[in-house]
Amino acid sequence: MRLLSITRCEPGMKLAKPIFTDTGAVLLNTEVLLTSTMIRRLQEKGINTLYIYDDATKDIEAGEVISEKVRRTAARTIYHTFNEILGSDQKWRARLSPSAIADFRNIFEDILLDLKQNRQAMNLLTNICAQDHYIYAHSLNVAIYAAALALHLGYPDKDIVELGMGALLHDIGKLRVPGEVLYKPGRLTDDEFIEMKKHAEYGFEFLRNQEGVSLLAAHCAFQHHERLDGTGYPRGLKGDEIHRYARVLAVCDVFDAVTTNRVYRSAMLPHDAMEILYTGSGTHFEPEIVDAFRRTVAIYPIGLTVQLNTGETGVVVDYNRNVPARPVVRVTRLPDGSVPSRYYEIDLAKELTVMIVKCDAIL
Repeated sequence: MRLLSITRCEPGMKLAKPIFTDTGAVLLNTEVLLTSTMIRRLQEKGINTLYIYDDATKDIEAGEVISEKVRRTAARTIYHTFNEILGSDQKWRARLSPSAIADFRNIFEDILLDLKQNRQAMNLLTNICAQDHYIYAHSLNVAIYAAALALHLGYPDKDIVELGMGALLHDIGKLRVPGEVLYKPGRLTDDEFIEMKKHAEYGFEFLRNQEGVSLLAAHCAFQHHERLDGTGYPRGLKGDEIHRYARVLAVCDVFDAVTTNRVYRSAMLPHDAMEILYTGSGTHFEPEIVDAFRRTVAIYPIGLTVQLNTGETGVVVDYNRNVPARPVVRVTRLPDGSVPSRYYEIDLAKELTVMIVKCDAIL
């Protein structure tokens, strides 16, 4: 299978992976033949990439470290719980039910189990999803990244579950931000930005009064925008004043935020997003966590078309566990643009002078 920008998809192409709604329902399943109407409607729903069957990569499967069943269950739970809060007469004085809190804990334990059973490089989260509500998908993605990162850092399971609860709920305060601010397509005014920043305090105040949610998990909502040098918000904390969970979430939150399409900007390519983390390492983000994230997340998804500094063009077909930023690439075009008589593969972890210089706009 190959991961293609939807602008390069054509009628008659066959889907190689399903497309989901943000509630976990299947929008289009595998084997469906695309039509021009389907492509147009998918674009209208904000979907920019599709996995397509392709002769050059017909033997390649883009496996996921989180099973489809776990992901869909998690998406439904987040959607229904957050919607209950929005629809409640009590709203921010409401209590999460014990069953809802248990569901969140069970979700994360399932995510953790999947990650333990698939100790490979963490694939960039390229499940194709029509996102009507950015917060829901973002909450799940950050939780998955945080779990993979915490495993790499050697956290005990008990700590990882607490971190996971905080990650799943870290942006819950945004539900209190007015929709015209939260989903504004243009630049926020100063007053609107002040209101947006209040989501960290809103989330903390809500979560710290919930039985079954630890104070540490509530502090994930409170501190995930704090920065090592004190330039973050809401309290301008520095260094070790910021809880280690929040320091982990800061890295995961920023990476997922900038690699996801938003109403006010297009997604950034994953290697450019990593540059943001590197640039902020030591000032905004803890260097150990940034380095662990680099070693944990395979930023070039299987099926992605890339160009090498040799002039060759190819498709990512495998990861290297210890250096996920240097994958195995199957060459499908020679430097002169011609198709080789036989496809061949280059392992970038072994061929250190060869590097990726460009990749498709995939997200």
